[in-house]
Amino acid sequence: QVSDMMAQIVTIGQEDTPSFTVYDPTMGSGSLMLNVRKYSNNPDRVQYHGQELNVTTYNLARMNLILHEVKAEDQRLHNGDTLNKDWPTDEPYMFDSVVMNPPYSAKWSADPTFMDDARFNRYGKLAPKSKADFAFVLHALSYLSSRGRAAIVCFPGIFYRGGAEQKIRKYLVDNNFVEAVISLAPNLFFGTSIAVNILVLSKHKTETKTQFIDASGEDYFKKETNNNILTEEHINAILELFANKKDIDHVSKSVDNSEISLENYNLSVSTYVEAKDTREVIDIVELNAKIKKTVANIDRLRTEIDE
Repeated sequence: QVSDMMAQIVTIGQEDTPSFTVYDPTMGSGSLMLNVRKYSNNPDRVQYHGQELNVTTYNLARMNLILHEVKAEDQRLHNGDTLNKDWPTDEPYMFDSVVMNPPYSAKWSADPTFMDDARFNRYGKLAPKSKADFAFVLHALSYLSSRGRAAIVCFPGIFYRGGAEQKIRKYLVDNNFVEAVISLAPNLFFGTSIAVNILVLSKHKTETKTQFIDASGEDYFKKETNNNILTEEHINAILELFANKKDIDHVSKSVDNSEISLENYNLSVSTYVEAKDTREVIDIVELNAKIKKTVANIDRLRTEIDE
């Protein structure tokens, strides 16, 4: 269900374009890319580009696209390490959409020579060697066209940690590339109970604001035995919040980038969207009256017992 939501996010506003390109640098079996065409007015106009490190999974992706009748000229897949062996490099590709579910906090080389790489050299810092999350994010951004949008599944820690990651966040915010951060409910993915976020990047924002959406509340997911799920109703509700950019108490808020700078470029949703107080409201006057009455009853009963 998260994949469906991401596919719809990157196609909003792209309905009437004559062609549409989608890129997944960590494509797995290719299903995230394939979901995009379900939300295109003309599925035959979608072109697929993807890279995968694992050769077996790469071959699965090739078969997956063939089984879904994607024409050979509309698919361009590659087997290799996305970060250490950049691709595509043979021609200047820019994509209308990037969708990605990269491995959480994966290790990468973070070789100093990458400071000369066009994907990373403008940020002043490389993503930490033990946490490649922002390396994947910057890779995605580097291939996004001027009309494009990226939707990336992210581990929450990258939005508040300091050091190099904070410096990268500063660049992204100051250059107005962050369109939204969407916090989802926990336990939506098989094999992990982590409550992930969706980072939405854009190169065509018209306002210097960033939207924060807290979709982790019970109105935005359904509890199941093994995993929580997003129903179509939940997905539509989140998409409406994203598209309308309206502020709703305890759910969504658009924040000026200058305010984010005052928060040391913290992009955690909870920093800007106040959680609803679900604690029971106690009338202290009424409670004291009940206690006074109870104490009087205890005194009366003790007198009766003594008699």
